[in-house]
This record gives sequence, C-alpha cells and structure tokens, in this order.
Amino acid sequence: MIRLLLWRLALIPVTVLAVVTVLFVIFKTIPGDEATMIAGATATQAEIDVVRHQLGLDRPLLVQYVEHIEGLLHGDLGYSPTFRANPLPRILERVPATLLLTASAIALTVIVGIPAGILAASFQHHWPDFTVSAGVVALLAVPNFWLGMMLIALFSVQLEWLPSIGLSGPASLVMPTIALAARLIALVGRMVRGVVIEEQRKDYVRTAYAKGLARPRVLYRHVLRNALIPIVTVIGLQAGYLLGGSVVVERLFAWPGIGDLLLTAVGLRDYTLVQGITVLFVIGFLLMNLLVEMLYRLINPRLR
Repeated sequence: MIRLLLWRLALIPVTVLAVVTVLFVIFKTIPGDEATMIAGATATQAEIDVVRHQLGLDRPLLVQYVEHIEGLLHGDLGYSPTFRANPLPRILERVPATLLLTASAIALTVIVGIPAGILAASFQHHWPDFTVSAGVVALLAVPNFWLGMMLIALFSVQLEWLPSIGLSGPASLVMPTIALAARLIALVGRMVRGVVIEEQRKDYVRTAYAKGLARPRVLYRHVLRNALIPIVTVIGLQAGYLLGGSVVVERLFAWPGIGDLLLTAVGLRDYTLVQGITVLFVIGFLLMNLLVEMLYRLINPRLR
C-alpha cells in the first residue's frame, strides 16, 4: 500500500503540470491584451508597453512558459491585477472556509444519505421506500442555487432563524451545507438502496439468517460492510466535485471561500487568479481520489 501511495503522489505533480500547461495555452490564445487590462482603459500605449515589459509579456511564449513554471515551483502564481501582487496568500486564506463547507456537506451526506438508503432497502416496496425514492427524485431535480434561495426565503426572511450571508458562526453553516449536500444525499441514498438490495439477495445473507442472526446485525455488520466500496466511490468522487460545485453556493450565501473568489476573478478577467484557483481545485480533486483509493484497500482486504 505504501508503494502505491508513493506512486500516486508522484503522479500528482505530473497531472498538475499538464493542467497548468493547458491553462497557459488557453489564456494566451484568449482574445484581449493582458497588459492593456492591467494598465487600465485610460493608459497610453507607452504605459501599456511598460507594463508588458515588466510582466515579461513581450518575451517569446516558450520563455514565458518556462518562467511561469519556475515561478509556480517557488509559490509565485504571477501578477494578479485584482490584488496587484502574487494572489497565492489571498487564495490560501480562503481555503479553510471552503474546506469547512465541503466537510460539513460530506458529513451531512453520510448522516442522512446512508441511513435513508438502508431504510428504503429494508422496506422495499413499502411506504418508507416510496418516501425515500420520492425524496431522491426531488433532490436530484432541484438545482442547488434554487434550493439555496428557497432556504433563504424561508429561514432568513420569513422565520428569521438563520443568517443568510457570510461566515459568522455555526448557524451560518446550516443553509449552505444543505444546499450543497442535497444532490449528493440523493445520489448516495439511491446508491445505498440499490447496493443493499443486491447484497441481501446473496447466499451469505441467507446463511446468516439461517444461523439465527438478528436482522439489524446482518444488515449493519455484513451487508453494509460489503456494500461500502461503491458507497465510498460515490461519496469520494462527488466530494471532489463539491469543491467546484461550491462556487454557486458560496456566491449565493456570500461565503468567504475560494469558489466565491473564482467568480470574482472571472468577472474581472484576472487570469492569474483563475489559474491559481483552478490548480488548487485540481490538487484537491486528485488528493480526494487518492484518499478514496486508500480507503478501498482498508475496506476490502482482497485489493491489498
């Protein structure tokens, strides 16, 4: 397992380098002059040329690419017109808020989604199953931004129970977490239901019942344990997507995370800031995939 872990960790820089290269090519081919945007609309041609020279934009693309990679290795993302400096410190100070929101959404998914799927599978073709299935369809059909607006209208405007913007305490985490986790809860609930139903039809379950084991013990100690691999797959992969999916939710609730900062950077056409946040999202997604693969081997000894 340690050898596999080291091999996967060694592949992360290669993947990040490929992403950085693609982003570099894209931003260099986008119409518009970066020096003109940084200098401002009222700048003269001489001032624009000075900015272009200071940023090295007048050098060959290959030289710019090499210098860009060297800068990234030293933690220098480049010049951000939004902050008028290297944006890395500003990005990193927003990471904890995004990680907090993502972690709370995953926790809510595990607490709600897995028991709901088990309940539906245990009472297949009965009212608990129909109720959970209807909830799954509803959550999959509702966009997270619409759900967020409905939560704000109900709990902030009408009932005045929860704050609607910012990170001011545990209460401010409730609505963003629900809006972000709703779709993942539906996916996990549907997955758990299907996997548990399939596992209950296998011979080892019938053998366990024949030996006189109680239904809860068979369900939680045997069935759920064998069903964990696809469940961990869904939660792990979707957790990586939550980092990117948090963009809309963070902007809706004015959450001080990197998703909200990304939308600001796009609006200001700050390509340096966009690239830095995108690379951070990629690294987070790769680390999440690595964690899922390690969990595979802890859950299923055959994979070791």
